[in-house]
Amino acid sequence: MKKYIAEFIGTMVLVLLGCGTAMLVGCDSAYGCGYVLTALAFGLVIVGMAYCVGNISGCHINPAVSLGVLISGGMNVKDFIGYVFAQCLGALAGSGILVLIFDLGGVTDKTGGLGTNGLAGVNGSAMAGLIVEIVLTCIFVMTILGVTSKKADHGSFGGLVIGLTLTLVHILGIGLTGTSVNPARSFGPALVALITGNAAPFSCLWVFIVGPLVGAAIAAVVYKFLETNNDVMK
Repeated sequence: MKKYIAEFIGTMVLVLLGCGTAMLVGCDSAYGCGYVLTALAFGLVIVGMAYCVGNISGCHINPAVSLGVLISGGMNVKDFIGYVFAQCLGALAGSGILVLIFDLGGVTDKTGGLGTNGLAGVNGSAMAGLIVEIVLTCIFVMTILGVTSKKADHGSFGGLVIGLTLTLVHILGIGLTGTSVNPARSFGPALVALITGNAAPFSCLWVFIVGPLVGAAIAAVVYKFLETNNDVMK
């Protein structure tokens, strides 16, 4: 149960600080600093949470990461289901807190929808959005599997490497899809936005669930193949 609570907290903080930063600074292509600040916010949350709850749950805080670990043999189906449930609840909680802060404080949401993901950057193309999310998630999850491999020797810098990689994929992806690479991060804000009267983000939510899960599965299969019987690593 403590592992699930840790995943709930980690995902809540990710949505609260990551999406909250996007809402505050905006992600308009005319203001590149908004891209960088949002990318850094998501990446730095991962760094912080890795050293906060990483020793408790592994700090997945992302169903795609959990799927990659499951396929790689690092967790069982029961824990996978528990992790995903806790992650989605955490994303909802983080989104709910953002609604309270921005509504009570009278702060303008510069993203127009709780930092939700969308397809505006790819001209509404669901296929292009899927490709973006599959590729970026594959890169991100392969990095995680490599850093956390028993054959790896990154000392205490694993969390930093993972956080910087998430920052990197955000720098490219924000202008295209808003960068999900995390179904829970997309689900929470989209559902809360729907509840509060904005149905638009929910209509393309499937892209940001399917894309990251497919990307994670590909990453797990490819990494497992590369790592198996690799004489260089022995």
